[in-house]
Amino acid sequence: MSQSPESLKRSIEDSVQRALEEDLVPDGDLTAMLVPSELVASGTITARQDGVLAGSACVSETFRQVDTNINVSWERKEGDHFLAGDTLATLNGPLASILTAERTALNFLSHLSGIATLVAKWVQEAGNGAKIWDTRKTIPGLRSVEKAAVLAGGGTNHRHNLSEWVMLKDNHLTGTTIKEAVALSRQKWPDRLVHVECDSTKQVEEALEAGADILLLDNMTPEQVKQCVVIVDGFSANGGKKPLLEASGGITFNTVSEYSQTGVDYVSSGTLTNSAPALDIGLDLVNPD
Repeated sequence: MSQSPESLKRSIEDSVQRALEEDLVPDGDLTAMLVPSELVASGTITARQDGVLAGSACVSETFRQVDTNINVSWERKEGDHFLAGDTLATLNGPLASILTAERTALNFLSHLSGIATLVAKWVQEAGNGAKIWDTRKTIPGLRSVEKAAVLAGGGTNHRHNLSEWVMLKDNHLTGTTIKEAVALSRQKWPDRLVHVECDSTKQVEEALEAGADILLLDNMTPEQVKQCVVIVDGFSANGGKKPLLEASGGITFNTVSEYSQTGVDYVSSGTLTNSAPALDIGLDLVNPD
């Protein structure tokens, strides 16, 4: 579920502030203080690898928080594909301030573009089958910007946090049943989705009878997933509520295509956010005036 522009803007501001504090507290950028304050520089943010752009707002916000006299102009927009050697943005402003902001800005851009690039590969591999869904396996404090990067890569956002909907996994069902847990969820939060993890056809049948909104088919083979899809379709054909279906658990880039063609609505993987390699993106400055 996508977040509002206002919420994302606040998250970007907060994330950048925390990142800059890591670099600048307690005494600021000592090395940049040696640079004459009157020196002005210009440069380009340049891709060293092919990829998909994400994190441009984090970069602009980093330079803004360091010095509002730095001007950043983007040549590409979020979600654009680029090639090694392409100019992604140009900038100019006080040299000392640019140097202070450089690493933080590039860290955001390289990490988030790495996520978008990996997601785009999964989306392409999935073809016209299931949508690619992210998870909550994100770096603490960076979930909002990482999920925005997933969208830039063509993926889809799962729930953002534990308040968004009810998700009943195996440990949540300790001492109760799927039927009882779904019923209690409906009683307490009638307007929230109820998502049930199933690791067997028996649990799929129980979740269907309970009226769950989404079924997570966990750690199943593609053939087992197909069996569950048949069960769900049969239940729906007889007048039952048809839930959304998610395949998850142990799915890799090499198997996503097969899973995406099983009939599920979503294929999810924590790999998209917790294991995406950062892209090599650099800042090339020209001689300052």
